[in-house]
Amino acid sequence: MNVAIIIAGGSGHRMGYDIPKQFINVYDKPILIYTLEGFQRHPEIDAIEVVCIDGWHDIVRAYAKQFGIDKLKWIVSGGETGQESIRNGVYNLEGKCGDDDIVIIHDGIRPLVDATVLSDVIIKCRKYGNAVTSLPYNEQIFVVDDEISTVKYIPRETLRRVSTPQAYRFGKLDWAYHKAFEEEIGIYGSSYTNTMMVELGERLYFAAGSDKNIKLTTKDDLEMFKAYLKADRDNWAK
Repeated sequence: MNVAIIIAGGSGHRMGYDIPKQFINVYDKPILIYTLEGFQRHPEIDAIEVVCIDGWHDIVRAYAKQFGIDKLKWIVSGGETGQESIRNGVYNLEGKCGDDDIVIIHDGIRPLVDATVLSDVIIKCRKYGNAVTSLPYNEQIFVVDDEISTVKYIPRETLRRVSTPQAYRFGKLDWAYHKAFEEEIGIYGSSYTNTMMVELGERLYFAAGSDKNIKLTTKDDLEMFKAYLKADRDNWAK
C-alpha cells in the first residue's frame, strides 16, 4: 500500500491573509485541493492522510467531498512545529500500515506536484527504501567568512536541492520518528524528515524533481502559481 501524508498544518502568516494559506482560493478552489488532486489522480496512491490545523478538519472533509477526493481516509491534528505535525501523521498510521508499505510525505502548499515526479519517488523508494525529490543546484554558493566577505565556495556540482514529495518505508519511518523525539535528534528549527534521517545516520536516495513544484510561501509565489495554472489552461484550450 502507498499512503500519502499531506502536511497542511501551517498558519501562513507570511502570505498576509486572514486564513491559513493552504485554504486560500485560487480560481474557486483551495490550494490544498489542488495538492490533493495530484495524489487523487495518481493510480499508485491508495490512501491519503491530511495533517491539519485544529478547527479546520470539517472544512477539509467538506472540500474533499465537494471536489471528489475519495482517497482521503484520515485527518490528523498538526503540532507546534513541522516535525511534530509529520510525527503525528506517522504515528496515526501505526496499525494501519505494514513495515514495507510506502509513505509519501508532501507539503500541502506545493500544489503542482507532477505525476512523473510522484511515480519516480515511489519507484526509487521501492528499490532503495527511501527517495527524496531533488534537482541540481544552479547558483553559486559561498560560505560567509566575516558577515561581509567570503574566501570559500562550495562547488555546485556537489549540491542537490531537495524538497517534497519524499517517500519512506513505513517501518523505518516510524522507527525514525520515535528515536528522533525520544533522543531529540533532528527535530528542531527547519528540520524535516530528510534532514532528520541523515542526522540519524540514514543514507538518502535521490529521485526526480521539477522546477514547477514550487512552495507557496509569499504572495509572489501565489502569483507564480496562478501563472502556471493560466498557462496550463491556455495550452489545453488550443
